[in-house]
This record gives sequence, structure tokens and C-alpha cells, in this order.
Amino acid sequence: MKISRRSLLKAAGSLAALTALPRGAYAAYPERAVRLIVPFAPGGNADLMGRLVGEGMSQALGQPVVVENRAGAGGSVGAAEVARAAPDGYTLFVGSNGPLTVNPFVQPKLAYDPLKDFAPIGLTSLVAHALIVNAGVPAKGLPELIALSKKQQVGVGTAGVGSATHLTLARFNAQTGANLVHVPYKGGGALLPDLVSGTIQGAMTEYSSALPHHRSGKARFVAVASPQRPTQTPDVPTMAESGVNGFLAASYIGILAPAGTPAGVLSRLEAALGAALKAPKTLQRMGELGVEVASAEERTAAGFAAFIRKDYENSREAARLANLKRE
Repeated sequence: MKISRRSLLKAAGSLAALTALPRGAYAAYPERAVRLIVPFAPGGNADLMGRLVGEGMSQALGQPVVVENRAGAGGSVGAAEVARAAPDGYTLFVGSNGPLTVNPFVQPKLAYDPLKDFAPIGLTSLVAHALIVNAGVPAKGLPELIALSKKQQVGVGTAGVGSATHLTLARFNAQTGANLVHVPYKGGGALLPDLVSGTIQGAMTEYSSALPHHRSGKARFVAVASPQRPTQTPDVPTMAESGVNGFLAASYIGILAPAGTPAGVLSRLEAALGAALKAPKTLQRMGELGVEVASAEERTAAGFAAFIRKDYENSREAARLANLKRE
């Protein structure tokens, strides 16, 4: 690629201006509103958490944090917009499984690199994936459901081909030898009415989304892929308790900035996120939603970066098990 003399001079001038800035140049950050891009439509888990955490960060930063929804391509449209944004701390990203650690293995041409084009600020929360069945399914526990799937067809819905819950179902079948038949839907919310009506026998979905149906008695959790039993449903066993050792899966939400954002700005944002996640209002609402707050280490930039790298490799293996191709 040929670079013009004008471009070189412009770049040199910009670099000189940056190096001439005093060390405290970023101390006043932020001086205006911060955009928080949610790469999905309003109403979902990412949108709810983005707005909840954004409100807490706004109080800590002393400036508005304005949520903007940029839906499309499973989160890739919004992710690409943030990856191209100026790395000045005024455009942030609500990242999740899809755009960060699933789409790289199911979409052929991403306009961004999830491991290189973002600077992690901190993980906010996780929602465990859970296996839930219609009330009419005779299997009461996970071993019985696995045995049933080997005798007759048991259709289990997910949020769609290549979704995080699809990859979880593929891992589950591979680890347990179950023959649960994947029934893809267009989004997690679309499958739950069919689950309740009995159109499908089960669903691998986010625990928080299915919790109201479990409480109503129209469906029931068989097991949850979390380290401990949820406080809202202490009678629901974990996958490990049900014989699937070490099986964990969750949808996660975290905040990121474009790569190249100054370290001082990232530190300010990390502190603001930490304050937001300690606020009583935030904790109360997350508890009501069945959302687990990230650990102290995961709420840091370094902890979130390590989390993303690990989940990236887990998704690579799950995509292989599900025989997914980039297409």
C-alpha cells in the first residue's frame, strides 16, 4: 500500500502533538459524555446490564454514560464500530460471548479482531447456562434425561446455530454421550414459548431467562452449568452434582474500549466499573435478574483479558464439536 507524503506528515504531526502533551493531560478525563455501544437490540441481557452498569459508571465518572444499541450480525456490527472508534475513552463496548468469542469461529469475515482490537476494562457479570425441560417430560434428573435421549428423540432449543448456548449443548452431548437433538431458534427469547407449550421438550438457555417459567411450574430446570447452585433455586443441582464433572458454561458481559486507549484512561474506567459493581442498587438488581457478579479479579482489565483468552479457546473446541464452519 502506497502512503502519500501528506499522510506521513499528518501522522508525524499527530505523534509530535501527543508526545508534547504533559503527563497529566488525561487527568481531566472525562470531559464530556461517554458512549456505551450495546451490539444487540434493546431488552436483552447485554442491554440490561449495559444500562445498569452504565448508570453506575456515570455516577463514578461524573459524566453521562449514554447507551446506544447497534444491533446486527450477532453483535459483530456494533463490535466493528467500536474497533474503528478513536481510542480516547469516549466510545466503549458492551462485549459478550457472541462478538468476542463465538463469532470468530462461525462468521467468515469479521471486520475486527476480538483479541487485538479491544482493550478490556473489566468483566461485569455471568449468567449460567441451564438445561430446562417442559413440565410433561418424564425425566426428573439429568441422568434420566440423558438415558431418555438415547431411547427417543428429545428436542432441545438454543438461541440459534453458532450461538453460545448451541456451543454449550454441543459440549454437553460430547461429554455425556447424550443424544439431545439441537433445535435452533432466532434468539433466546423465541424458544421459551415453545418450551412452555411443549412444542420442544427442552432448552439450553440462560438461567435468568428461563427462571420465571421454572417458578411458574410450566417448565423445570434439570441442571445448571454453574459452580454452585443458584441462590434463587437452591433445589436445582449443578451439572457437576448431576455427574457431569467440571462442566461450566455461561453468557458473560464485560466492558471494553478500542485498542490504543491511554493507560490512564483505562485505569479511570476500571475504577468506575468497580465502583458501579459495588453499588447496592446494582447488586440488588443483578440478584433479582439471577445474574452473578464477576469476581474481584475478573472485574479488572488483566482478569477480563485472561477470561476472554480462555473462553476463546473453549469456543474454538466447542465449534469443532458442533461441526460449525465459517460461512
